[in-house]
Amino acid sequence: MLESDVILALTRDSRVHFPRMGANKLRIYLQPKFEVKGIAIGGDAFAALLADNHMLVKRRRSKRKTTFSNHRYYKYPNLTRTCKPGEPETDQLWVSNIAYVEVGYGFICLSLITDAYSRKIAGWDLSRDLSSAGALRTLSMALRSLPEGRSLIHHSDRGVQYCHRAYVKELEKRNILISMTESGDPLENAIAERVNGILKTEWIDRRHFKSWDDAQHI
Repeated sequence: MLESDVILALTRDSRVHFPRMGANKLRIYLQPKFEVKGIAIGGDAFAALLADNHMLVKRRRSKRKTTFSNHRYYKYPNLTRTCKPGEPETDQLWVSNIAYVEVGYGFICLSLITDAYSRKIAGWDLSRDLSSAGALRTLSMALRSLPEGRSLIHHSDRGVQYCHRAYVKELEKRNILISMTESGDPLENAIAERVNGILKTEWIDRRHFKSWDDAQHI
């Protein structure tokens, strides 16, 4: 059997368990099996081989929305237009975001609060859905690390999770200024969007959970 035939056979077997896995992740997954058989193949060559045999996965663009701003709660103005967290000091500006993460059995929701200067994750939560409970758990984790008496700006989109009275109340109790995007432009919350994207690609998406119970043990 030719080396290419072995690669394709192993790929077909793996597709049974990971039908939507991309070529790069699939090659990483199969690497130990390739090494056992003495096969060495780079990412570009592997993708080309799959393409020649019509085995590449066509990526489907997700139409899932995480921001629902058509709600009755008050929406706050954007305070970050003149705020530039360039000073070597954390806890000036927190940015928040929620994203869908595709896993082995479907989707889960990743909620994050990130320090805009250090890029440190101040709070995080994984949820089954987009209910405000996940955002509140994320905020509670972040507030535990914030020194008493310290104020800052909390920036987010205009989603109902962040405008909900329970969420706003927790911010007001700590005298935290509330800032929100004023349009649908992701650049208004660019840091949070970028951090979420990195974590989705480099951390969670590499783990192909088979159930919610698996996802809770990351």
